[in-house]
Amino acid sequence: MNTKTKRKTDPALAQARREQVLAAAADCFKRKGYHGAGMAEISKTAGMSAGHIYNYFASKEAIIESIIERDMEEMFSIFQQFEDQPGDLVTVLLDGLDHGVERHTDINQGSLDLEMLAEAARNEKVATLLRDSDALARAKMRSLLVGERSPLKAASATEIDSRIEIMFAAMTGLLLRKTLNPSVNKDTLLIALRPAMKTLLTSFE
Repeated sequence: MNTKTKRKTDPALAQARREQVLAAAADCFKRKGYHGAGMAEISKTAGMSAGHIYNYFASKEAIIESIIERDMEEMFSIFQQFEDQPGDLVTVLLDGLDHGVERHTDINQGSLDLEMLAEAARNEKVATLLRDSDALARAKMRSLLVGERSPLKAASATEIDSRIEIMFAAMTGLLLRKTLNPSVNKDTLLIALRPAMKTLLTSFE
């Protein structure tokens, strides 16, 4: 009797292939933009056929959605480190500024961030994903700032939200400054950013 055995997919291999596609797509989006990078270009960069890619992602839009989700997971990990790290919360957050400034002045990564924002202006689904990610980030920061370790724990919800918006605006705006002024460096930025953030995290009457 002639029987066929369905080959089982190795989860680890499948995840590795997905990461391979995501890395290739991110590279293509940065070099050619979302609309300029077709599936043929992505498959060539990934070193696999377009048909193979469709085994893991239904469309190019699904790829950018996965990139956003991956960034969200990285963001969750960072906030979890802030939560788990013992000691003074303000010190913990200020110590994290070094990494934050590096991340937000990385032109290589930043070009992909800008491309996703540009796509969000045209694509409501991508816009929703980015807004959801931002809302979760604000919720994570809010949880830290109203906790027992925070000097702002007695502040009103409006006060907390206002400070979060300013802190997030300062960090995300670093990419624009680095784009317009490539000579700016982390040490220079931290001279003013560190005391400004400390004020936002501590000063409350």
